[in-house]
Amino acid sequence: MTAHSTLLRLVQDRIDARLDLETGHLARISPAAGALVNETRQLMTGGKRLRSQFCYWGWRAAERDVPDDRSRRQLDAVLQLAAAIEMFHAAALVHDDVIDHSFTRRGHPATHVAFARRHEAAGWRGDAAAFGEAAAIVLGDLLLDWSHQMFADGLAAVPGDAERAASRSLVSAMTSEVMVGQYLDILGEHAWPVLPDDTALERAETVMLYKSAKYSIEQPTLLGAAVAGADEPLLATLSAFGVHAGLAFQLRDDILGVFGDPDRTGKPAGDDLREGKRTVLIALTRSRVSTTVAHVLDDMLGDPDLTDDQIHILQQTIIDSGALQATEGLIDDHTRRALAALADPRIAPGARHELADLADRAARRAR
Repeated sequence: MTAHSTLLRLVQDRIDARLDLETGHLARISPAAGALVNETRQLMTGGKRLRSQFCYWGWRAAERDVPDDRSRRQLDAVLQLAAAIEMFHAAALVHDDVIDHSFTRRGHPATHVAFARRHEAAGWRGDAAAFGEAAAIVLGDLLLDWSHQMFADGLAAVPGDAERAASRSLVSAMTSEVMVGQYLDILGEHAWPVLPDDTALERAETVMLYKSAKYSIEQPTLLGAAVAGADEPLLATLSAFGVHAGLAFQLRDDILGVFGDPDRTGKPAGDDLREGKRTVLIALTRSRVSTTVAHVLDDMLGDPDLTDDQIHILQQTIIDSGALQATEGLIDDHTRRALAALADPRIAPGARHELADLADRAARRAR
């Protein structure tokens, strides 16, 4: 078994242990509550586990020469925190799919769709879709609670008061910033007609940073480094790395949301177009086409009934405008800046290589 697969297994073991604990807890409340854990197990099987890996290698990047016992305690804390980040990510995915009316996630029905189908199969009264969304919101809230219990366990295991305080501050910031980023995303999709066109790109970049980029790469990396007791200059270096790698990661996600292969992404082609996401890719497109074409683009974006032909038209408009090429250029630029930050000699050489590889894979991925 490789070091990579061992790390993922150790993180998964902690996720499974939490779900086993919650299975018993929910069973004591009601057998019907077991559906919540079953759905969670489905959601948390597989996935890239990028956040866990950045957390671990952030720790290794700042790892110092400490007694073996302290190093083992740090590793235990990092693995628990990495698993908590994955649980937090699952909560965000469940809520995000409800907000975006997404039908699939990783090639399976999105959580709210799965619950709606459960309603239909059982022949319960009322609206199946409304039940599915309500159940998914509840599960997302529950996952958020479980993640914070796991964060609490991980923070308690961090050796050192200063390290523990720094880690706790990062967890708090991550939680609030993702929620604010999500709200700004919702706001952008609904309020864009009355907001200035010349701020569209800036708004999309803010959403990208706080909804995804920071909690996907920067904050997990910093959390691992904080456990190791990284000083402020090293944290600043890793922050620069994480922000730029995170922005490249999200820009790639935006491209995949429009041009991705459904067999690889697990989501329909052009899903972001049907959901009306006001991404950097879309902002760049609107800034490069005529007013007439921009109006047509605006009219089509967010229509859940877009046909495959209409999706193709929108895709071609994005390509012809030069926005796709410009976004690829931004990905290259952010990736270069992330890798440049890793030149800091304070970063452990082995961790530098792994972080660089992770950042490159995040930016170049096809799913």
